[in-house]
Amino acid sequence: MTKNKQIFLISLFIYLCISVAVRAGEYHLLPKPQQFTPSISNFVLDRVKLSTPVLRSEWEAFVSERGGVIDAKARAGIEVKLVSSLPGVSLNADEAYLLTVESKKIKIEAVSERGVYWAMQTLAQLQDVCSKKVIFQGCDIVDWPAFRVRGFMQDVGRSYISMDELKREIAMLSRFKINVFHWHLTENQSWRLESKVFPMLNDSINTTRMPGKYYTLQEAKELVAFCKAHNMMLIPEFDMPGHSEAFVRTFRHDMQSPEGMKILKLLLEEVCDTFDVPYLHIGTDEVQFTNPTFVPEMVTYVRAKGKKVISWNPGWHYKPGEIDMTHLWSYRGKAQPGIPAIDSKFHYLNHFDTFGDIVALYNSRIYNVEQGSDDIAGTIAALWHDRLVDSEWNMVLENNFYPNMLALAERAWRGGGTEYFDRNGTILPSEDSEEFNAFADFEKRMLWYKKHYFKGYPFAYVKQTNVKWNITDAFPNGGDLGKAFPPESELKQTYVYEGKEYATRSATGAGVYLRHVWGKMVPSFYKDPKENHTAYAYTWVYSPKNQEVGAWVEFQNYGRSEMDLAPLPGKWDYKGSRIWINDKELLPPVWTATHRQRSNEIALGNENCVARPPISVHLNKGWNKVLLKLPVGKFSIPEVRLVKWMFTTVFVTPDGERAVEGLIYSPDKTK
Repeated sequence: MTKNKQIFLISLFIYLCISVAVRAGEYHLLPKPQQFTPSISNFVLDRVKLSTPVLRSEWEAFVSERGGVIDAKARAGIEVKLVSSLPGVSLNADEAYLLTVESKKIKIEAVSERGVYWAMQTLAQLQDVCSKKVIFQGCDIVDWPAFRVRGFMQDVGRSYISMDELKREIAMLSRFKINVFHWHLTENQSWRLESKVFPMLNDSINTTRMPGKYYTLQEAKELVAFCKAHNMMLIPEFDMPGHSEAFVRTFRHDMQSPEGMKILKLLLEEVCDTFDVPYLHIGTDEVQFTNPTFVPEMVTYVRAKGKKVISWNPGWHYKPGEIDMTHLWSYRGKAQPGIPAIDSKFHYLNHFDTFGDIVALYNSRIYNVEQGSDDIAGTIAALWHDRLVDSEWNMVLENNFYPNMLALAERAWRGGGTEYFDRNGTILPSEDSEEFNAFADFEKRMLWYKKHYFKGYPFAYVKQTNVKWNITDAFPNGGDLGKAFPPESELKQTYVYEGKEYATRSATGAGVYLRHVWGKMVPSFYKDPKENHTAYAYTWVYSPKNQEVGAWVEFQNYGRSEMDLAPLPGKWDYKGSRIWINDKELLPPVWTATHRQRSNEIALGNENCVARPPISVHLNKGWNKVLLKLPVGKFSIPEVRLVKWMFTTVFVTPDGERAVEGLIYSPDKTK
């Protein structure tokens, strides 16, 4: 064999190995770049020459944390350039970047420091975590965000969240190009920012939840700096003139009164001096305006302090030029030409189910547009803590915070989507559809990050695109939730009951809404769900061995903004839902909440399945029958204001950390 032939064969072998790795999905980028071309020229980090006009210390840390050494004489290098423009970038150029990874060079070009920071996050994701060496996978990337606002909101006015937890969330989400933290600091329960002008505002006597818990002015400045270091803009919100009972308790004046406005201006002066940020959010939602000069005067005052102003919509009515940005908070919110808008209309995570709503969130366009514009700035996912949750861990866990934020991070960066929560809603379409494949690909990448980035974080999501069901047409139960129907005797594709035919249809997911909590605004399995009906869902689960597993099971995901009562002892819910595995009924856990008066100040207990240990279940080797009975009476009852006609069932490891491997969910026993 000639030397040239040997070299050719070796090169071919290396190329084929790398090509197989690429095809095997070794690139787990999230969010996906706008333009991405893989290559076979991987970069091995060892001794590197570092050339950058910006973020020098950050790049030095990036190299040293991975065991590399910066050496001005090294042949391999990382080169960063700031340029006036980037070819191929269509919008939001200030956050765009070009990234090339070759065998001896990593090259980054960006218009601004912000683009360089995002390129660094993408490069970190390109590291092959399975290799003993530090290897960055070769590629060419041209990337930019479709929307300039990609954020999350924490309602600390109702429930204080520690600085450590807020920083933990900010640091993690910045790795996925989330660039806004909205800090809702005031509420009826408390004014959470220290005031040196009016220290009585922070007195425990004026706080109805978590007294004594507030942020010092120094902590606020520290968090602003922390956000800036992570390429994130902090938007503080001081809600006015509504949601202000803590203010009224302290000063005995309504904000809209002459006395209240004088006090509020002094507070706003202190706020504006504290926050070195471009925007201040002033609320203006859910209130009766008694003083027509209040909002215009406050906007003028804040602008005079050098801040741009954001206001909720619906709220005060503005004309272009009278406000800098509006924030859409309900289905009635409507963007106005000439006024930039942030879309949060269907982005309240406190109402979301663990598995159903993330499908709608990922598939849906932001404000039903392909990409951002001068008038459509982007989106913020909100966590409203109306109801007390007894730990920061559960606040994050039960809101499915990180999975939902990763879905939002990709959608807001990539743009696009297939609907606006209004076509398929929470329901995954057929497996051969573009929507299904897109979500399945996202799910795969998200779960990769769960394994490699989120150890020690509250992250309850497991794979659900393989969980398949047959669900019957709903049988009318006449208000008798215990009434039995034919599926309890035999599983079939079609039933005849009282002379009428009832078919079954397929559905995919660990959690399925039969009717969404927001009714027909967000479509679910039944296009026209009706009260006083009973449905059945069934599947067969193939297990490769006899084994003890855990089960996440629930029939009412309790929202974190409702004062709903826990189920009665021995019942799954107030609907009469039941589940059988291999014809043996699976009973609910012992509920920890036993109070019988509805209250937002009594914490959620173990009602939501991810907030309790999984129920122990034995799976036989071979096929296991799973049958769910799903009655519903009224869609609103005294114990539960917003009845969710839904179910969650999926098998997980006994510790609840992962899905059980090797299971096949198939209603027709097809492997």
